[in-house]
Amino acid sequence: MKTIDKIPTSKLGRTTELVKTGVKVGGNYLKYYSKKAVNPNLTRDKLNEDNAADIYDGLKNLKGSALKVAQMLSMEKNILPNAYVEKFSLSQFSVPPLSAPLVRKTFKKYHGKYPEDLYDTFATQSVNAASIGQVHKASKDGKKLAVKIQYPGVADSISSDLAMVKPIAIRMFNLKGKDSDKYFQELEGKLLEETDYVLEVQQSKDITNACSKIENLRFPRYYEDLSSKRIITMDWMDGDHLSEFAKKNEDKKKADKIGQALWDFYMYQMHILKAVHADPHPGNFLIDKEGNLIAIDFGCVKKVPLEFYTPYFELAEKENINNPEFFTQKMFELEILREDDSVEEKKFFSALFHEMLSLFTRPFNEETFDFADEGFWNKITELSEKYSKDTELRKMNGNRGSKHFLYINRTFFGLYNLLHDLKATIRVKNFEKYL
Repeated sequence: MKTIDKIPTSKLGRTTELVKTGVKVGGNYLKYYSKKAVNPNLTRDKLNEDNAADIYDGLKNLKGSALKVAQMLSMEKNILPNAYVEKFSLSQFSVPPLSAPLVRKTFKKYHGKYPEDLYDTFATQSVNAASIGQVHKASKDGKKLAVKIQYPGVADSISSDLAMVKPIAIRMFNLKGKDSDKYFQELEGKLLEETDYVLEVQQSKDITNACSKIENLRFPRYYEDLSSKRIITMDWMDGDHLSEFAKKNEDKKKADKIGQALWDFYMYQMHILKAVHADPHPGNFLIDKEGNLIAIDFGCVKKVPLEFYTPYFELAEKENINNPEFFTQKMFELEILREDDSVEEKKFFSALFHEMLSLFTRPFNEETFDFADEGFWNKITELSEKYSKDTELRKMNGNRGSKHFLYINRTFFGLYNLLHDLKATIRVKNFEKYL
C-alpha cells in the first residue's frame, strides 16, 4: 500500500484539501446530469460510487477527525447509500499508513527517543492504519508488542475539521438553531478524548479489570512506561478482525459463543459500569484461534449519566412504550419532544419514535434473540427508507434528543450490526450472572 510522507496540519492546508475534493464532487455531478439528459433512466449508482471514492480519497490523506467522521458514517448502513458505506468502511482499519521516515520523526517528537532506543525490535511498516493512529509490531524482553502512534497534528486540527464538516451535517440532518451546538460539542469532546492516549490507557485498564470475569473475552495488557500522550504500547494480540472471521465462519456454535461474549461485554458496561466502549466497529475486535473475542481499543468510552440511562432503558420495556402517558413523559425527559414544539410536531415525533423504539428494542424484550433474523433487518431498512423520503420530516426541526443519544445510539447500532455479521443468537439476560 502507498505510504504518506506528509499530513496537512494547518487549517489552510486541510481546507485546501477539502476544497479540492469539493471540486471533484462538483465535476461528478456535472457528468451525471449531462448523461441524465441523454438517458433519463440513468440511476445515481455511478454518481454515488464516484463521489464516495473522491470524498474518501480526500479524507484518508487528512486523517484525524475528518476521517473519523467517515468511519462513524460507515456504521450507518441504513442512512447512507451503499457505495458510501463500502468506501467509508475502509477507514475502520485500512487507510494509507505513514512512511517509515515520518514514523520515526513522529515517534521522536512524541516520546523524545527513536523507537529502536526503546524496543528490542520495531517494524517501521505499520500493520494497521486507521483514522487517528496506526499500529506497529515491536518486541521487548521476549514479549510481542503492538505500538499505536498517533498521526501528527490530529489533536490540534479537531476543532477546525469539525467547523468544516458542520455545515454539511446541519443540512444532512436538518438541524436548526443554536441548539444543534450541543451535538457538535459532544462530538468534539469525544474526539479530543480519543487523542489523549494517557486517558485511553487508563480507560483500557479500568474496563479490562471490571470485565475480565466475562467468559470468552480477552484483553491486551498495557505498558504505561512505554506509553505517552500520543503513543500506546500494549500486548500484541493474534487473531482475525471480527468482520474477516464472520465472512469465513460456518460454525454456528462458535458464532453464538463470540456473539454472547460481545453482548455480555456491552450489557455489563452499560448497566453496571455506566460507561461503555462507544466505538463498536469490526476493526476494534479480534477473534483468536480458540474462538475468544478480543477487545483492543478503548479510545472512545462514553459515560452514561443516570438522568439519561433511566428513561432510556425504561423505554426499552414494551409495556412502557405502549403506555401513552408514560411514553410522552419520557419523550420530554430525553429531549425528543420540546416545550416549543407545535401540536403537529409533537404528534409527528411521538409517532416516529414510537415506531422506531418498538422495533429497535425488540431484542430487550425476548429471552433469546437471533441477530441473523432478516425480517428484523428488513424492517429496520424499511423504516429508514420511509423516514429518509418523508417530506414532512424535512420541514421540521431535526434537533431531537439529548446529546447522549449521539454515542449511545451509535453504540447499540454498531453492536447490532456486529452481531448481525456474526449471525449470532444470544441470551439477553446472560450478563446478569456476572453481577
